[in-house]
Amino acid sequence: MLRVRSLLIAWLAFGLMAGAGCARALEVGDTMRLPDVQTLDGRTLTAASLAGKPLIVEVWASWCPFCAMQNPRLQKLYERTRGTPLQVLTISIDKDPREATEYLRKRGYTFPVTMDSPALRTAISPRKGLPELYVIDARGRVVQKEVGEMLEDEVAALDRYAKP
Repeated sequence: MLRVRSLLIAWLAFGLMAGAGCARALEVGDTMRLPDVQTLDGRTLTAASLAGKPLIVEVWASWCPFCAMQNPRLQKLYERTRGTPLQVLTISIDKDPREATEYLRKRGYTFPVTMDSPALRTAISPRKGLPELYVIDARGRVVQKEVGEMLEDEVAALDRYAKP
């Protein structure tokens, strides 16, 4: 019995130590450090070019029905806030970039899109659902996080971050 108990304690201690190294989900108040990314249209967005401005980051997939509902709303926000400090960057988790590119083309979306990568998963992981949206302030802090589809008025209200 003592041996079983000792093994159980050792196993629990190992599990706690191993769990301490696991990434936790990015939450409000955390700092997001994005890497340089290449968009599907071939542009490179450097971390430095995105720093110092409010930024909306959305994670989505072409096969996600909730993303299909939210992305038109995000496109409207993107168009409405052009020329303001607010930046938008979306991350497709599709396995094939051609699927994401075709999805964007069919729907006429023009917001910037990059493909998921190990560096982006490190910056944001682990994800809890789709779509997942983060608002990052000019200091790089997460000020809003939304998991799941946002309604029209909720996405429209994100334009408050475009104001200085």
